[in-house]
Amino acid sequence: MTTDADDAPSSWSYAEFAQTYPNVNNIGIATIKTASADLLAQVAIAHTPVSDLDWERAFLFCAFGAVYLGAFQYWYQVNIFKKVFDVDKFTSQSWGDKLKDTEGLKSLFAQTALDLTAGVFSGSPDPSVWLSSGLDSYTTNFSKDEFDLVRVWAPADLICFSVPLYLRLPVRHVVSFVWTAYLSFARGGH
Repeated sequence: MTTDADDAPSSWSYAEFAQTYPNVNNIGIATIKTASADLLAQVAIAHTPVSDLDWERAFLFCAFGAVYLGAFQYWYQVNIFKKVFDVDKFTSQSWGDKLKDTEGLKSLFAQTALDLTAGVFSGSPDPSVWLSSGLDSYTTNFSKDEFDLVRVWAPADLICFSVPLYLRLPVRHVVSFVWTAYLSFARGGH
């Protein structure tokens, strides 16, 4: 004799969803994270009343999160890195073995180098302004930002680059949210 409980579908599992649909999972997290970071900046940093929130700006952050931080980063940090580095071998090792894996550590340092040299762009639609603005900001804040980047992203990359691929970007988004909030609070209206 079967009961209704026997016929009920199994409960939903985030881990199963993340493994089955890693790109969709990443885009969802990136979209929500980026929009949330902007809303946090508007409300907590700029002290904007909820009734005066800039929803167009929030939507742009949402779109940026989906397209760049979600889709594009997944494409290059998972699909491209999987082709360039032996990612599966490194992520399946114990921590002790990871620290002895010279090739895996080279991959880790390559990922970290890419992250630490990423540029920043301005709100201009002109890519030459992004470059100029990003370089100006980078030059002005280099000594403080590089020290903080290394302190935050070097250990974060060790973790992000060490977890299974389907978790790489979700873990990265947690660190990224904290990093973005730190920069927003540190820079404020500067």
